[in-house]
Amino acid sequence: MPLQVPYIAEELIERDAKALLGEYAEAKGVEIRAPIPIEDVVGKHLKLHVEFDDLHCRLEVPRKGLGLEPDILGAIWIEPGEIVIDESLDPEEHPSREARYRFTLAHEGGGHWRLHRRLVQANRGQESLFGNPRQPTIICRSSESKERVELQANLYASYLLMPGTLVRKAWRETCGNENPWVLHRTDRTPLLSDIDEEVAEQVRSFDQERDQLVLEDFARPFAERFLVSPIAMRIRLEKLGLLHREIPRQRSVEVQ
Repeated sequence: MPLQVPYIAEELIERDAKALLGEYAEAKGVEIRAPIPIEDVVGKHLKLHVEFDDLHCRLEVPRKGLGLEPDILGAIWIEPGEIVIDESLDPEEHPSREARYRFTLAHEGGGHWRLHRRLVQANRGQESLFGNPRQPTIICRSSESKERVELQANLYASYLLMPGTLVRKAWRETCGNENPWVLHRTDRTPLLSDIDEEVAEQVRSFDQERDQLVLEDFARPFAERFLVSPIAMRIRLEKLGLLHREIPRQRSVEVQ
């Protein structure tokens, strides 16, 4: 069962991520630049032990479906300060997954450690939280990504790896200003006034998927600069108001 956590405002999550980068910069006497040195922040500054392992095997959790992709990508043991990341994300063995590895490390060492450690420690001794002490305090499953505890850690990772000031600076250097980029498409599928609502929703979903692909392609150079995925960068640019989607008309009236 996922750890139950209270609501935390996004502004507070972002403020703590900024504070962590500030602490690291002061302690190391360095200037924070992209890409964020997340391994140093988590390993050298926060003093957390990080290793790779087959998490499904280690936790004795069978893989579902075809078994090609792990459901568990990361886990954290709060008390000893240990993080284990699934070996499928090891960037030395799988260079193409470096961005996912970095986000998972920021998710565990930033999000869960900074946001949820005190909550766990305040409930120390409750078996409902810890169970078997050899088991992780928090297991991060892709299938539970919509749980509040995971959403908070994902948001923290986003703020930590893509600080607003650095992203805006990169945008100015690339675009010459801070004017937002708006996606305009002329090939949207028209929705007639008498179309079935279920069909209309499917059409809108298809158009939204195409929009996301275009926006992610636009965000790719920024993603490469920050060593994150195009999806993560697209979401961050949208939240910063630098990328916008044209709001399509819900229905088109058929002209006779």
